[in-house]
Amino acid sequence: MNLSKSKPSSGRNDRFSSTGFILAAIGSSVGLGNMWKFPYITGANGGAAFFLLFIICLILVGLPLLLAELAIGRAGRGSAATSFVKAGGARIFGKLGFLQVLAPFLILTFYVIVAGWTLHYAVLSFSGTLYDNTDFSGQFNTFVGGYLPIIWQVIAILITSFVVAKGISGGIERFNKVLIPGLVILLIVLMIRAVTLPGAGEGVSFFLNPDFSKLSPEAALVALGHAFFSLSLGMGILLTYGAYVDKRQSLGSATLAIGAGDLIYALIAGLIIFPTIFSFGIESDAGPSLVFMALPAAFSAMPLGAFFGGLFFVLLAIAALTSSVSLFEVPVTYVMDRFGWGRGRSVLVISVLVLLVGIPSALSFGIAPALTSMGGKNFFDWLDFITSNILLPLGGLITTIFAGYFWKTAAEAAGLSTRWFSIWLFMLRYVAPILMLLVLLHTSGLISF
Repeated sequence: MNLSKSKPSSGRNDRFSSTGFILAAIGSSVGLGNMWKFPYITGANGGAAFFLLFIICLILVGLPLLLAELAIGRAGRGSAATSFVKAGGARIFGKLGFLQVLAPFLILTFYVIVAGWTLHYAVLSFSGTLYDNTDFSGQFNTFVGGYLPIIWQVIAILITSFVVAKGISGGIERFNKVLIPGLVILLIVLMIRAVTLPGAGEGVSFFLNPDFSKLSPEAALVALGHAFFSLSLGMGILLTYGAYVDKRQSLGSATLAIGAGDLIYALIAGLIIFPTIFSFGIESDAGPSLVFMALPAAFSAMPLGAFFGGLFFVLLAIAALTSSVSLFEVPVTYVMDRFGWGRGRSVLVISVLVLLVGIPSALSFGIAPALTSMGGKNFFDWLDFITSNILLPLGGLITTIFAGYFWKTAAEAAGLSTRWFSIWLFMLRYVAPILMLLVLLHTSGLISF
């Protein structure tokens, strides 16, 4: 693959189609968090009661901010950093907007590592090798503690960079038009398999029956934070995608479609995870321990487990790669905008930087002791903490302040009726900033309940 000579669809005239844009935006929000984090935080905070709270937060903060990012991107027709200024903002917003370039780049450096894990486990599951040894925790720790993850990291980067090098319509849109329908099919197949397992009804009941006694201010902030993160807000993706949206596209309708897609994915993820873990007596722990250690034990015990396990890890790989493509496009668009480079050269440079910065994360699970224990976290976890808990909430707060208080042409850019614009502006001025500040203080550990 010669990225330096890639020329397809690299100019600013390259645009998403209406369907392609919505699928690409849904692809950015369909990530790993909803599969291994959402079920855990839902179960710990009241099941359906928390899910209802999540929907409310999605409406109050998620959708208004999502629309703001899309509108700023389309009005500015630049990168996540320059769109603020090109849309009519002061230069200081360009400097602040750079946070929404830095954050996705740093996230990408460790996200492609996890994408590589999912690809590796898909191969292991389909081949049956994964189930030869039932010490799944030992298998995972041995894998991540060696050099093999770097090979899969490189494979994930190559897939991602190949798609982005093909441009918007010929690369990102075409990629999502194939993978998102495939993702939907896999979700439905795995959901049907999960809810028909022996004892699955108890898991469904646990997920869908509300327990309002478990709701608390802490739960509200967790729901608010997840609504924010699950829509890929504050990381420049929707600002960047907005720059490639046709002026005829209704941003209000697109916002609702993207929000609905995110909500449905979260719901189905719960209907896959909860019935499975209840059927096999697995703890609903969050993170890699659930996906790479506990669930393989469930697949090994069910009929055709290697097949369904393979499908599950392919599902995770699709979710990871569609998000990786979205993350990758942000710094690529920035360097194209900032330095006037072609798409091929930009992709090549970002690919090399992602690999180099990401290698310490890949080596921080035991093979490099200096990277394994750094103030209670390894290098991988520190990058995750800084980006997710500090940079992303800051990025979202900057967007709400700009759109709510400083953007003079917001009404025209958003394309809303007078009534809906007034509601949207009210949310951006008086609701979203306060709630976003609370999320920032909570996720950074400065406040707790």
